[in-house]
Amino acid sequence: MKQILTTLLVALFAFQVNAGVIVLEGHYQGKNLYVQNPFAGSGVGFCTFEVTINGEVTTDEVNSSAFEIDFANFQLKVGDPVIVKIKHKDDCKPKVLNPEVLKPKSTFEIVSMDVSKDGSFTWVTKNETGKLAYIVEQYRWNKWIKVGEVDGNGSAEDNKYEFKITPHSGENKFRVKQVDYSSKPRYSQASRYISTLGEVSFSPIKAKDFVTFTGETLFEVYDSFGNIVKKGFGEKVDVTNLKKGIYYLNYDNKTDTFVKK
Repeated sequence: MKQILTTLLVALFAFQVNAGVIVLEGHYQGKNLYVQNPFAGSGVGFCTFEVTINGEVTTDEVNSSAFEIDFANFQLKVGDPVIVKIKHKDDCKPKVLNPEVLKPKSTFEIVSMDVSKDGSFTWVTKNETGKLAYIVEQYRWNKWIKVGEVDGNGSAEDNKYEFKITPHSGENKFRVKQVDYSSKPRYSQASRYISTLGEVSFSPIKAKDFVTFTGETLFEVYDSFGNIVKKGFGEKVDVTNLKKGIYYLNYDNKTDTFVKK
């Protein structure tokens, strides 16, 4: 009897050693997983022998060439964290056909957007189903540029966000975007804001040491090949280390050129 038990324990240990596991982590998005389940390499039985969700064994029927991992019995809410483990024999490997369903998807809806006089850009959203960062963009120099990032809450209820912006003179436009597993950006509408800041100018046109602005401003300097060589915020740009030639200067809400002597 003792010998039989020893043999069974050895066999069980060998089975556990010769087994693999596929781990999927993410957040429940209201959809189930589908698994392609080949035969074991030995030809006896199917590859998968157990599936767990957050540590609990599922009741899904895994003894078939394809099966569904059903989340319905686990009382999960959209956005809840999920860890799925698919245990399989080591001489084969099942394939999860739609792993992206556990990844957060951009579903936000804008409730309101506003820019206050003190330079705070706020927006309120609803119907978020995953924690995705909001990228804040400003329309400047005839293009949308990234000016910051704010973590999303991922809640279906109203979510309020705030970001300190740096406006330029005249009309300003701001928006937010999210990029989910599809790699396709999803944008909000633009929020417009009229700044009371005065226009900024610069001098000299031919600079040896510094380009000086009449007020603090964001700036970018490009060489004649379109490569960015300097960027920042301030009242002047140190150009002493630039080679002689023509440079393009983005500042305030304008694009201009200067010559490095």
